Parts: sequence; structure tokens; C-alpha cells
Amino acid sequence: MKARRALLYMPGDDWNKINKAISVQVDSICMDMEDGTALNRKDYARDNIAKALQELSFGKSEKLARINSIGSGFEQQDLAAVLPWRPDGIVIPKIEALDHIQWASDMIEAAELANGWPMNSIRILVVVETARGIINLKEIASHPRLDALIFGAEDFAANIGATRSRAAWEVMFARSAVVTHAAAYDLQAIDMVFIDFRDSLNLKIEAAQGAAMGFTGKQIIHPAQVHPVQEAYTPNDAAIEYARRVQETFVAHQAEGAGAYELDGQMIDMPILKNARKVLERAQAAGKI
Repeated sequence: MKARRALLYMPGDDWNKINKAISVQVDSICMDMEDGTALNRKDYARDNIAKALQELSFGKSEKLARINSIGSGFEQQDLAAVLPWRPDGIVIPKIEALDHIQWASDMIEAAELANGWPMNSIRILVVVETARGIINLKEIASHPRLDALIFGAEDFAANIGATRSRAAWEVMFARSAVVTHAAAYDLQAIDMVFIDFRDSLNLKIEAAQGAAMGFTGKQIIHPAQVHPVQEAYTPNDAAIEYARRVQETFVAHQAEGAGAYELDGQMIDMPILKNARKVLERAQAAGKI
């Protein structure tokens, strides 16, 4: 499963912005046919994304395409336009039920079979951004083609009638539900968009909070947000060194028959070891070790 610290949305109908996204070395580039594309530009976005998948080199960046929501009337055309050119994954917004994912998975499986591609090689990432989606998370998260749960805070707040705030307490329950279900089903959890792309300070604060909550990455809408978000979701050198020491000393104490023990004035036991291992896993995924 690819590390997705920063998932950058680019309007699918804007060739120049897609090229710009490639140049900033972001983890995942999501070419958008949904909210980022006007109603009268959907056909152009489909053609443009297909052309990008055929002609552009995305380097190490993951190639994703976001289709319109299931039931919008656009979703089948969206998938039909991009699947022949083999994106790495499909992002589906406003997911509320397992059968929404299954419908898309069936279309993807048909493309894999028709082209001789490995089964399940094209992954699905879903955006949960309605009250119904949140209460159905248990079944949504169970689909085998799923790689990630993405939390859409703006749409969720609108759906329940909440007013968005900088503190984001109005979406905290839903945000926590997404990260919890992702962990339960071994999925990545991608946190909400920070919409003021000129406010780098509060972006860093929100990204650090998301990382502390257990999210593995964050959605972004501007290239300027790439570095702060990647930094927040990459363990620093001190965290990596401490995690290594925890792992090494835990093994040594276990060999001596000791259970919990002290390290640097803190009690170390199995939960601390598990957290240290996650730190090392994230560092490895980010290419730091």
C-alpha cells in the first residue's frame, strides 16, 4: 500500500495544473472530475485526464482519478473514460453504502480482466462526507478493493447543518470515526482539507493534529501545502531514534524475562512498542529509513 501523506487534488480539466502537480513531487495526484470541474466541463475533464494518463510521466507520484458520486449520472462515463489508461486508483466521493463501492469495483474488475492486468491492481479510495456514510462506516470499510478512507469535512458539516470552525469540534466525532474504522480494517486514513491555502501556520497545526489522531495523510488543494503536510506526516529524526531504542530495549528486556521497564523516565510496555513500530513503518514508507 503506497504511503499517501499528501493527496493533492487538481481540476481534471486543467492541463497546466496537472503538470504543476507532477513537478512538486507529491505522494498522490488526484485529477478531479467532481467538485473541481464545472458541470459544462465534465466531458473535457474526462478527455483531459485520459490524455494525462497516456502521455505524462507522473514519476513517483500516485495517479488517481476522482469520479462523480454514485447516482450523479456522471459516474459511469467517468469510469469508462479513465479505466482504459490504468490509473493507480479511483477516488469515489460521497460514499454511503457498500454497494456503491461494489458497483465501481465490478467495472474496474472488468477492465483488469479485459486488459490482462493483475486483479485488484487498481485500488479504490472513498470519501466519507455525509451522516449516512459515517453511520455505515463498518460495512463501507470492509470492501477488499479498498485502500483508504478519506474524510470530507466541508460536505459533512453541510450535510448535518453544522457551521465550520477553525477548532473543528463540530466534525470531531465523524473525523474520529473515520480514523478508527480505517485502523480496524487496516486501511489508510486521509484527513480533511484545510481550505485556506495561504495560512501555512494553521495548516501545520491541523496537519500535526491529524497525525496525532492516527491519520496517515491529508488532502490538499494547492502545491504550497505539499511540504508542510508531508513534514507533519513524516516522523522526525528524534522520533525515529526513540522508536528504534524502544524496539531494541524491549527485545533485550524480553530476553531477560522482564516485562515493563523504564526508559528515559517513562514506563515501556507493549502498547508503547506497538506505537514505536508504527513510527518506524511510517518513516520507512516516507523513505527516511
